[in-house]
Amino acid sequence: MNAGYPVLSFLIFFPLAAACVLFFMKSPRAIRGYTLAVSIVELLLAAPTLHFQYIARFQFVERLPWVPRWGIEYYLGMDGISVLMVWLTLAVLPLCVLCSWTYIDKRVKEFHFCLLFMTAVCVGVFTALDLILFYVFWEAMLIPMYLLIAVWGGDEKRYASIKFFLYTLAGSVLLLVAFVAFRIAGGTFSIPDLMQQNFAFRFQFWAFLAMALAFAVKVPMFPFHTWLPAAHVQAPAAGSVILAAVLLKMGAYGFLRFCLPLTPAASVYFAPLMIAVSIASILYGGAVALGQSDIKKLVAYSSVGHMGFVTLGIFLFNLRGAEGALFQMLNHGIITGALFMMIGTVYERSHSRAITDNLGMGKYLPAFMFFWGLYAMASFAFPGTNGFVGELLVFVGAFQKFTWLGLALVPGALLAAAYMFRVSLKMAWGEPSTAKLWPDLNLREWSYLAIPAVFVFYIGLAPGAFFKIIDPSLNQLLTDFGGQQQKIVRFEPAPPEPPARANIRQVAWPVEK
Repeated sequence: MNAGYPVLSFLIFFPLAAACVLFFMKSPRAIRGYTLAVSIVELLLAAPTLHFQYIARFQFVERLPWVPRWGIEYYLGMDGISVLMVWLTLAVLPLCVLCSWTYIDKRVKEFHFCLLFMTAVCVGVFTALDLILFYVFWEAMLIPMYLLIAVWGGDEKRYASIKFFLYTLAGSVLLLVAFVAFRIAGGTFSIPDLMQQNFAFRFQFWAFLAMALAFAVKVPMFPFHTWLPAAHVQAPAAGSVILAAVLLKMGAYGFLRFCLPLTPAASVYFAPLMIAVSIASILYGGAVALGQSDIKKLVAYSSVGHMGFVTLGIFLFNLRGAEGALFQMLNHGIITGALFMMIGTVYERSHSRAITDNLGMGKYLPAFMFFWGLYAMASFAFPGTNGFVGELLVFVGAFQKFTWLGLALVPGALLAAAYMFRVSLKMAWGEPSTAKLWPDLNLREWSYLAIPAVFVFYIGLAPGAFFKIIDPSLNQLLTDFGGQQQKIVRFEPAPPEPPARANIRQVAWPVEK
């Protein structure tokens, strides 16, 4: 598709260029207004992507040699799997600026630089079609997120930022090893080209392990989740929004983009383990969230459970499960991002995230509690909201796979309702503390809370347009997956293949020529 200009490059480099201008600005108010204007222009630059064609191939492709000697290319494109994540990333930026308008009052220039930088590299992650280019964007994301926690975080920000950095970096090292192995075995860094190749199961086994560990940390899946609550609690409101809405999706996106198409046989081999860990994440996240007294920590642990539905849907290997995973990725970004913005809003009034310090707001802050109730219901998948669509599809996919698997998800859904009802009832009708002294939502707060609410209802009541976008790519992914994984030699002792099967390409670890 030709939009008349390199759309994806503009979406990556425009916020980077705009971020450099911030260093010549001094007024905090001007910096905030400028960044908000940049975020709106960024959305306008993405307008051609709204004409996304309902076909199963990469669109808006840009391909140029970058390091020809090593076979590295500047290769961008997006399909139905990545386009929703790009839109979500771009939509989050203006909301982060608005919810930080009065929340951030120190190092304002540097803070907004991090927001713009983060947006650029996240778009790069979701559109890169070269392994090394993807890895550059993947690693670059660490820098602004680490700074958002370490500079503008809470009292234990140093511990939280270092833990986040080390966990993510450890997984990234394994990811780089896998990418280099694919270059050696497949002869290219091009992701679409690698998708057309069939690798030996022994190779897939180790490549899947390396990639899956990196993506499991990013999701995060139990038991690699321990960095997440600390990072969420200590991060400023905008940092938590980006972390929940965008960064967690990178791990799930990695499973869909790399593990299933590049290591199909290993994905099947490890599917029982991945499903078991996903169910453990759902139950553990819900159970721990139910016992929290800190609102932000409660929502953080809820993310572990919600992302468990995502990874479960991916490893069901059926269309309904994959659709549910993608919908859940999008919906979790909208819902949980909005909840973290609301926590920042109430923190500006009470200066506390404890449930006991934020009681009785139903009478004195009706607008606030309206939005909180809406996003709480969407969080536990109330029918008519966007959260219901994704969770229902995962349930359908699970029951199509095994009846017992669908039944195993029921406690997770009940736990989600329990912990969201518990905190919402206390905040709305608990014994009032000082809520009657607080002002209700102002115009700025109305704006950044109303925008996600539109999509809560739109996706919940009319999801058909999104099915048209994602289904061609998911159908192609599952078709290729089913065909490729059957061609691979299993990882087990076996006699050499007879000459009659020598025409099937088996890629082993090569020796340097």
